[in-house]
Amino acid sequence: MKTYLVTGGAGFIGSNYIHYMFGKYGDTIRIINVDALTYAGNPENLKEVETKDNYTFVKADICDKEAIEKIFAENEIDRVVHFAAESHVDRSIKNPEVFVQTNVYGTAVMLNCAKAAWELPDGSFKEGKRFLHVSTDEVYGSLEEDGGYFYETTPYAPHSPYSASKAGSDMLVKAYMDTYHFPANITNCSNNYGPYQFPEKLIPLIINNALQGKKLPVYGDGKNVRDWLYVEDHAKAIDMVQEKGRLFETYNVGGHNEKQNIEIVKIIIETLRDMLPETDERRAHLTEDLITYVEDRKGHDRRYAIAPDKIREEIGWEPETMFKDGIRRTIEWYFDHEDWMKNVTSGDYQKYYEEMYRAK
Repeated sequence: MKTYLVTGGAGFIGSNYIHYMFGKYGDTIRIINVDALTYAGNPENLKEVETKDNYTFVKADICDKEAIEKIFAENEIDRVVHFAAESHVDRSIKNPEVFVQTNVYGTAVMLNCAKAAWELPDGSFKEGKRFLHVSTDEVYGSLEEDGGYFYETTPYAPHSPYSASKAGSDMLVKAYMDTYHFPANITNCSNNYGPYQFPEKLIPLIINNALQGKKLPVYGDGKNVRDWLYVEDHAKAIDMVQEKGRLFETYNVGGHNEKQNIEIVKIIIETLRDMLPETDERRAHLTEDLITYVEDRKGHDRRYAIAPDKIREEIGWEPETMFKDGIRRTIEWYFDHEDWMKNVTSGDYQKYYEEMYRAK
């Protein structure tokens, strides 16, 4: 039985990955989830698996070397899937030090602990061990509006403290692969959406606000372009890279689904109106009149677009979920989990939201 150590598994992508892995492999794998449970980490995301005998949750910070060493000492870890990171650009602009600490130093701790546990006396590594570092397309900077794509060979050009900290963590992993021949891979993925996403991110924010009749904040002119990928497709890509990918390689994971932010907002309004019964009073206020343009984010990259040619050609992965289907599935999930949304949007989040999205 393979044992997976998943960092940040109570967060959005991490929890979806854990659900995907148990759905695919059932009781033939074991998962240890280590998460500090910051604002974006929610134990409710994993209620369905928390009683499984082959699932263990450890509340710990990846920057806590002793805690991470203890996990490796007490368990024979076969795979590390490293999601844990501070990930919201706006928060990084307000407090960059936290992002450097978690994303760079935390990754160094994970690498050092895995290296110490897996390295043999001759400097080689135990057979079958693999470390996967989950990163972002934002490390590549911004593309022109009229063409071009991010490839694995695209030079790094991060523009925010968040993307700079992720670029730093990527470089650490690359250095360990080159210096120690450490058995690792890196994936750089486009924007994800789906269940369990914290509502500071665009899609759940717009869904939540629209259902409540609140203003829908859109940065700048709304024409910034992102490449959207349904989170379950990302989980599948991560699993396939760990099982089929060539060691020491980076794989870009993209959705072939470029859309302007304002397009996303309008699609959500239209989809909500289509999904709500005509008798639902919320339909009346679901119009584009809710859209409110707010001051643009500092250093806001204009366009991201991933070319996932390498992962398709080498591993056979391709995105499977069309956006029109994925957004309906996402909205249905939020319909069915209104209590979850209420819980994560109470208290301090409301103060943060009001500060970040002041109208022009």
